[in-house]
Amino acid sequence: MLHQASVVDGFFSAYPSVIHCLTRLSLDNVCFAKWDMHHLLFDCCKQLQSLLLSNCDMGGLSVWKIEAPDSHLSVLELETCCLRKLEVLHLPKLERLYWDGWICPNAPLSLGVVPSLTELHLISAATDGSQEFKLSDVIRDTMTLQNLTLSFQGEKIWLQPEGKQLCTVFNKLRKLSLLDIFVDFDLLWTIVLLEAAPSVEIFEVEIWEHPCIVDDEERRQNFSERINPSWKVDEFATHKEWLLKEFRVIGFAPMEQQLTFIRTVMKRAPNLRTLVLKDYPSCEHCEAIGALPRSERLPKEHVYPKGKDEQDVVVMQLTGEIANPHVQMIFVD
Repeated sequence: MLHQASVVDGFFSAYPSVIHCLTRLSLDNVCFAKWDMHHLLFDCCKQLQSLLLSNCDMGGLSVWKIEAPDSHLSVLELETCCLRKLEVLHLPKLERLYWDGWICPNAPLSLGVVPSLTELHLISAATDGSQEFKLSDVIRDTMTLQNLTLSFQGEKIWLQPEGKQLCTVFNKLRKLSLLDIFVDFDLLWTIVLLEAAPSVEIFEVEIWEHPCIVDDEERRQNFSERINPSWKVDEFATHKEWLLKEFRVIGFAPMEQQLTFIRTVMKRAPNLRTLVLKDYPSCEHCEAIGALPRSERLPKEHVYPKGKDEQDVVVMQLTGEIANPHVQMIFVD
């Protein structure tokens, strides 16, 4: 990483005019001095609009503070950067923030003056020692969010249970995606987030199950124990009418916990028009180890329904108690 930093520094030193013209920049495996990181990316790259950092840091678990009121940056993406915390103090034109794979034990992010932020993606597996944090503490000063994606990568849910604390910051939310939720977890806890965001029009849930990830001692040493989320659905309800129009379940199987979850959402969403039930996406690692197809290694109720007959049974299971003829169910293999 130090060598790569030297190469980057040498390039910009050889072509000093380039750095002042850049609008998009992607850096991999670079270790900065703390002062150099902010100076290079914001004091020198004054025209920068899009920045991707992959495995970049300032040595050790440092806090990266971004104070750039004159910056044009609208897209910031971080992938596996070893930071103790990212503090976005002032980025007035930031619209999209994507962070994949943090390793800090507590809340990885705090947001200050980001009046243009509409899209936030937080993607990480909870490692051993990770503490749950309040999402409201991370986004409490952000009132413009329209698209929120949270991915847990098949490990424990790293959010602390909360409800009404999120109502204000979820006021303009239009799309909510909760991805890679471990297959054995209850899903009803996600309804608390929908209650806090009745303006959501697209709700997406993805179930996680991969035979390529073995739940052995090595995995348990690196990750926390998988424990069902402890959110209490009955403790918080706004009683506002949901605007939900499209509901997507990826990794669907007619397991009772999934059917109960989907029926609950359908009953609560009078404006729902489309329900998309999608099979598990293919995984090259599962295929590489020669894992048996789901239909051969799991009970029938754990397998995506194939063919019209099986899918008709699911339709009856979901709509038997719900009189909403306007919902179109779409099965996607």
